Amino acid sequence: MKIKEVSAKVILNSRGEKTIEILINQNKETKSSAPSGKSKGKYEKRSWIRSVEQDIRNLKKIDFSDLDIENFYDLSKIEKRINKKIGANTRFALESSVLRAVAFEKNKEVWQLLNPKAKRFPKVLSNTIGGGRHSKVKEGKRKPDIQEFLFFSGRKPSAAWKINKKAHAMIGQVLNKKEGKIGKNDENAWKTKLDNEEVLEIMKEIGKKLSLEIGVDVAASEIYKNGRYYYKNKEKKRGREEQKKYILELVKKYGVGYIEDPFEENDFKSFSEINKKLKNKMIIGDDLTVTNLIRVKKALKEKSVSGVIIKPNQIGSLVEVKEIIELCRKKNIRTIISHRSGETSDNIISDLGFGGGCDFIKTPVVGKERESKVRRLIQIEKSVR
Repeated sequence: MKIKEVSAKVILNSRGEKTIEILINQNKETKSSAPSGKSKGKYEKRSWIRSVEQDIRNLKKIDFSDLDIENFYDLSKIEKRINKKIGANTRFALESSVLRAVAFEKNKEVWQLLNPKAKRFPKVLSNTIGGGRHSKVKEGKRKPDIQEFLFFSGRKPSAAWKINKKAHAMIGQVLNKKEGKIGKNDENAWKTKLDNEEVLEIMKEIGKKLSLEIGVDVAASEIYKNGRYYYKNKEKKRGREEQKKYILELVKKYGVGYIEDPFEENDFKSFSEINKKLKNKMIIGDDLTVTNLIRVKKALKEKSVSGVIIKPNQIGSLVEVKEIIELCRKKNIRTIISHRSGETSDNIISDLGFGGGCDFIKTPVVGKERESKVRRLIQIEKSVR
């Protein structure tokens, strides 16, 4: 396939922020866009060189017309050509568009370019109640300090979508009864003024009724400062050992099976200690690893995690994304491909997750931008039966 033309424009994501949309050779089937994160790891690649507009100007100056792109690994030719001229968001959208163009020309699905024999579906990991930076509240109002409270199960996408939507609705009814009218945050998870423990009590009750397991994204870097973790809901500050003890207590009392970023993004040692302590639970790195091969290798060497979040726009390079997934699979480490809080309706992470053999896909199941990911997985599920 020859890249004759790259068209790029500014669109708005689910938070009303500027992001990029790209087409290859004016083919609407190649349309791709990039999400944006709010809770960002310190070590993520820059989304834009200076701005989305500057990235678009830079992209227009790059000539790809002499390149032959025939398969997934030919994306490396694109990566060498763009070098450091564009940010990670633009790079991700560009490579997604190129993959879609190759798939269209070959009459294939994007996931088939990664693994035409793929059969195993990622489990849906759905954010249901939100706190932390994802949930805005009025000055003086309280919210959970933990950023995300999640449900998951071993069901296939079509069944998972139904049960997780039911759980979301049931949680909403419980919170409405407790607090009156409540709203949703920027990930379509329910907002609440309850503290972490009160939320987990509700999650435990609903999870038991629907045979769903509980997960949390602590996003500990967001509450960490000068060696302490500051919990505002109960006005409590915890040191490193106290934080570890607190996480262990939550796991024991509420049966939490998935724990993402329980410590700040530089504390590989504490991750390792709790990972050793909780061998039958999933200790997940996100801000710790930021979809960066170097940091993932360090986390694996120090046995800091049993799972890694994959956010393609953290790094931009889909070649590196695939390399990280394959390394994790080789080392028996789970991979969780994930949406971002500022989303678009682009659903390529579903193809990447299925074709790449990821264990989970992390996305809420309500809101058009989130639903598009699960709907795409259901399409794939129907096509491979």
